[in-house]
Amino acid sequence: MNVIEINNLTKRYGKSRGIEDISFQVAEGEIFGFIGPNGSGKSTTIRTLLNFLYPTSGTAKILGKDMVKDSTYIRQHIGYLPSEVHYYDDMKVNELFKFSSGFYPGDTSQHAMQLATRLQLDTTRKIEDLSFGNKKKVGIIQALMHEPKLLILDEPTAGLDPLMQSIFFDLLKELQQKGTTIFFSSHYLSEVQKLCNRVGIIKEGRMIKIENMEDMRAKQFKKVHLHFHEKFENTFRIEGVLQEHITDTSYEFIYNGHTRDLLEQLRSVPFYDITIEEPSLEEVFMHYYEKEEGDQHGL
Repeated sequence: MNVIEINNLTKRYGKSRGIEDISFQVAEGEIFGFIGPNGSGKSTTIRTLLNFLYPTSGTAKILGKDMVKDSTYIRQHIGYLPSEVHYYDDMKVNELFKFSSGFYPGDTSQHAMQLATRLQLDTTRKIEDLSFGNKKKVGIIQALMHEPKLLILDEPTAGLDPLMQSIFFDLLKELQQKGTTIFFSSHYLSEVQKLCNRVGIIKEGRMIKIENMEDMRAKQFKKVHLHFHEKFENTFRIEGVLQEHITDTSYEFIYNGHTRDLLEQLRSVPFYDITIEEPSLEEVFMHYYEKEEGDQHGL
């Protein structure tokens, strides 16, 4: 069963670009990553999906229901965390949870307090007195408190310290084991790699790739920086180089392949120092973007 089904979803802002012909599905119990740089259309897709923005064209279903006609039903059964959270500043956290509980059947405030304990959040403080990170915890709890069937998270870890991120990821894995479906928008490749089953990559309002996480891990992208005592002359060829940047005394590139194979190829290269690290998400994007542009031109 697909919990999310999007077909040719388009949202335009006059002549300005929004999203164009977005199509994908998210299966029940899946953690689906949705990644792209700022301005790529991630938040517009989410807001259109939730009927906060009316689509220009296309359709989408959540939990088998139409995103426009059945938006009231949908909102009762999903949890949503926006990238920025705003509340009534003069309310205390526990008052907000009691207020929010009124939107759902049963008493969800008790579950909210359990989550607050786990996330180390003081619920007796006023919203206005909270740090950005603690306000994000409030948003997480509000999204989870009614134990929704589907969680939609837009940049959820911004403001959380590493310990809280780890606790939050544990919560998401537990929810997935219970059957919750999670749609996860992020800038951070490491988060997507840890959590997601599949990932969709969006560029300039268009989906350019949907990749199984196992396949993406198998690509083993590395950022390599070679340092030389003398002026660098590119007299050798390394299999697996995707992008490269050359200065007088250094050679930097993104490598796709096994590290052992890379080191074997570098045995005869006269560098004096090497740095190998994880590339940024933007650098990985560039691989997909350049490949897409090459495919479009028949390369």
